[in-house]
This record gives sequence, structure tokens and C-alpha cells, in this order.
Amino acid sequence: MTKKPNENDVVFIQELAELLSAQDLTEIEVNRHYGEADSLNVRISKTQNVVQMAAPVAVAPPVMAGLGAAITAPPAQAAVEDPASHPGAVASPMVGTVYLQAEPGTPAFITVGKKVSEGDTILIIEAMKTMNQIPAPHAGTVTRILVEDSAAVEFGSPLVIIE
Repeated sequence: MTKKPNENDVVFIQELAELLSAQDLTEIEVNRHYGEADSLNVRISKTQNVVQMAAPVAVAPPVMAGLGAAITAPPAQAAVEDPASHPGAVASPMVGTVYLQAEPGTPAFITVGKKVSEGDTILIIEAMKTMNQIPAPHAGTVTRILVEDSAAVEFGSPLVIIE
């Protein structure tokens, strides 16, 4: 005997799918228990297109024969600097959506080259429908903005660099 889906369950699943898109989430899982032998388990996930770049392949430098000693190219430059390890990096204190201005159409809180004082609002992170102002941890000049407006951010991910 096949159980017919409850219309409320179908609406619930559709609302979860809309929430997934609206909040830019990648996955939602919900377990609803209606009674001892009746429950609904829903898992909705969205795949994201991930672009992977091949790592550079080390090629042996050319050796000039007949010179008695090998002439080689200088060693490759160190790996690209990780912004999170920069001493002026401001890390995200929470998971959410980052906004660079208070409202659409208003000027951004910060721009590259702008001087900020300790405690100045540098951006906003929306988490659970709450707008959280993120203050500058120290005074300095904004040298890099590492996030885009309306982008999802993770806890600890670098947002800006203030030197």
C-alpha cells in the first residue's frame, strides 16, 4: 500500500526549496515527526558549479650541456599569499550574507584606499534576518576588499585587509 503525500507536506517542501534559493544555501535537511509511525524526512541540496584549475606543473629547467656545470632557471616564486594569514585581515565573526553598504543605492561603507578608525562600521553581515554591523578592529587604510556585495561568507573567512 502506497501512502499518498499530504498536501501540507508538498507545500512545506516547496517552501524549503524557496528558502534554499533565497538564502543562497546549498543544503537543507528536515525531519518532521507527526506520530509514532508517521514522519517526513526531507533533504534538499543544490549543486554548485565549481571551477577547478590544475596546479602548475613543475618542469625541469633546461640544462646546457658541455659547460661542465648545469645552468638552471631561478627557483619559482613562493605560492600566492593567503589573505587570511595577513596581519591586517579582518575575519568574519559569523556565517551570513555580507553587504558593503547600508541600503542598495547608498555609498559603500569602505573603499580601497579609505582610512578607517577603530570601531567604524566597515560592512554588515546579515545572519538569521538580523543585520550585524562589523566594526574595524583597528585604525588604518583599507588595502583590499576580499568579498563581493551580497556574497555568502563563512565564519573566519577574510573580509577585508586594513593596514
